[in-house]
Amino acid sequence: MSNTEFPDDELRHEQEFIDGLYARVDVLLGEAETSVADALAQGDKPLQARLERDILVAERSGLLAALNAVDGSLCFGRIDLAGGTTHHIGRIGLREDDTERTPVLIDWRADVARPFYLATGHTPMGLRRRRHIGTDGRTVTALHDEILDLGDTTRTGHEDHNGDAVLLAALNSARTGRMSDIVRTIQAEQDEIIRAPHRGVLVVEGGPGTGKTAVALHRAAYLLYEHRDLLARRAVLIVGPNPAFLGYIGEVLPSLGETGVLLATVGELFPGVKATATDTPEAAAVKGSAAMADVLAEVVRDRQALPDPVIAIEHEREVLMLDDGLVNVARERARAAELPHNAAREHFEGHILNTLTELYAERVGTDPYDGSSLLDPSDLTQIRDELAENPEVWSAVDRLWPRVTPRRLVADFLAEPDGYLAEEDAAAIRRPVTRAWTVADVPLLDEAAELLGEDDRVARARADRERETQVAYAQGVLDVSYASRTYEFDDRHDDDSEVLSAHDIIDAERFAERQEEADHRSAAERAAADRTWAFGHIIVDEAQELSPMAWRLLMRRSPTRSMTLVGDPAQTAEAAGVGSWSDILAPYVEDRWEHTRLGVNYRTPAEIMDLAAAVLRQAHPDFEPPSSVRSTGTRPWVRQATGDLPGAVAAAVADLTPDEGRLAVIAPRALHRSLAARLDGVTAGAEPDLTRTVVLLDPRAAKGLEFDSVLVVEPGAYGTSDLYVALTRATQRLGVLYTDGLPEALRPAAATP
Repeated sequence: MSNTEFPDDELRHEQEFIDGLYARVDVLLGEAETSVADALAQGDKPLQARLERDILVAERSGLLAALNAVDGSLCFGRIDLAGGTTHHIGRIGLREDDTERTPVLIDWRADVARPFYLATGHTPMGLRRRRHIGTDGRTVTALHDEILDLGDTTRTGHEDHNGDAVLLAALNSARTGRMSDIVRTIQAEQDEIIRAPHRGVLVVEGGPGTGKTAVALHRAAYLLYEHRDLLARRAVLIVGPNPAFLGYIGEVLPSLGETGVLLATVGELFPGVKATATDTPEAAAVKGSAAMADVLAEVVRDRQALPDPVIAIEHEREVLMLDDGLVNVARERARAAELPHNAAREHFEGHILNTLTELYAERVGTDPYDGSSLLDPSDLTQIRDELAENPEVWSAVDRLWPRVTPRRLVADFLAEPDGYLAEEDAAAIRRPVTRAWTVADVPLLDEAAELLGEDDRVARARADRERETQVAYAQGVLDVSYASRTYEFDDRHDDDSEVLSAHDIIDAERFAERQEEADHRSAAERAAADRTWAFGHIIVDEAQELSPMAWRLLMRRSPTRSMTLVGDPAQTAEAAGVGSWSDILAPYVEDRWEHTRLGVNYRTPAEIMDLAAAVLRQAHPDFEPPSSVRSTGTRPWVRQATGDLPGAVAAAVADLTPDEGRLAVIAPRALHRSLAARLDGVTAGAEPDLTRTVVLLDPRAAKGLEFDSVLVVEPGAYGTSDLYVALTRATQRLGVLYTDGLPEALRPAAATP
């Protein structure tokens, strides 16, 4: 506990409260001075029992996992109600014990905590005071009180006349390379989105810096709190644009006590495949188009072949001829089952065996005088069974209706796409068969898996054999148990023993079931390994960038269409990106979706936002940027580099690098190697480490990220959307270096001294 001396009662009171919270946490985490072991050693059985009960309750409720995951202050606020009641607000809820109805610490997601975010002097929502509590570890460092009931004359000496002080302090703080939660500073418009109903599709649109990503993550935490039973079973999926972005946001949910969420890129959503290769923009656009679904369906149908011209099968010294007419009948009947390719193979096999049985029966079982059949049904069954053991039959079936894996189908198609696509499109995607997959390949693999399905007969047979082995082993254990019990009682009882044995209370099948190893993986871990998993809720960041084929993949993962989509059509840069929300959603939910927009820019100072908006207005004159909440007084600069560009970049980096925080150099990928050679600790080509002081990115990799300072290199090499993204990553300072080809919108800034 803290021994810090405080100058007034308010600080002392809050410190005592914080100390009490952490004392409780220490007990639950097994770190208290009086632990269960100490209580046992001291013979204090009541204390031992209470501690053991508390820990058991905490384990079962998930509280222990949450406490271990939370990083940061447990308590960050307090609300004082008009009637005298006081509630402390924190990242998770804590009770004195499991019988207490009112928690000692209120979870920020609870309804009673909502006035902390929404109350104003005009609408106080029953509050007379709102307090923000600043802490450093376990020590209270500052209090900020807002008076909401102007008729209350009580003062603490910590009244904050600037109600935005806590928000502005958070916005101006140095970046760490990891996104921080905004649980202390959630704004009213953000709170409405975070607590929106669970069902249906909610689209959250917002420009750079509006906090849409943070809102989406806090919405995930809120939904897990509000619908724990459902979402703990089905899991929540969060889809981000790239691995660096997922690393950037990866600590937000654990800091809020939530760890049961799967974070993935589209390139990681096909189990066993991780996209490591890169497509050209032209190839990504072709692969991502909605037409690829029909193309792959045609590729699968072409695997259902006809003989050219016949297939001869020798059986019992008879040669049976399968021509295209006979096979086509079998093929159409199998297709009529409307099953995926591999699952429909069983139907095709049956039709082929029936056809061959009829051919063979005509040869050997027809009366030569009147043409009548000499065979009865049992004879035909025997012939069919014998044909089913003929390797030539299965060789023919494999040629005509082969088992195909998604990877093989897509790899073969990409190696030879001619005949399925226009010549230009086929040339864009053609590549040799390799083991490296791209992000745009993953939706193709998923589509192929849907079209192919699985022929699970082999897996079922293997499972049946394993089950039989387990039951036989269990029966052996029971027999040994029965024999030993019989031997034990033979000398004591002349008649049947009345003592129950294992045989009397359990059979071999149930005993085998009890010995099966339980699956202890979390729902998120099981979902990551199961392509057919249906998630309880899906959140998609930078949703405007996903291709139509990627949306087909995601919609399969959300049959209930419970989704939150966040993005900004103005930032659409991918050639395959849909951009329009109605175009994305109409094929799946028509017009049954909700749309909301965040209009306040918390990240980008007004000086920088004005410059970025001018760039976008060149292409979209009616564009209105989000309103910046702050101005730093520091204008962005635009300079021409003459001669040594890497040297000019190194000099600019030295000037822009903050004493605390992070700087990003955003440059065309073609320049990365030469720039990295002049920047200490910077590596080109590797996945960026966002925790380093200086990182090197291109505009696509910078999406969704923020830095204290940003240097944009060669802006004329970017498209409008990419340049807009690059210019809006800074929270404090922005510089632009160019050699030639400066975009017109940036020329006024270049002319300013």
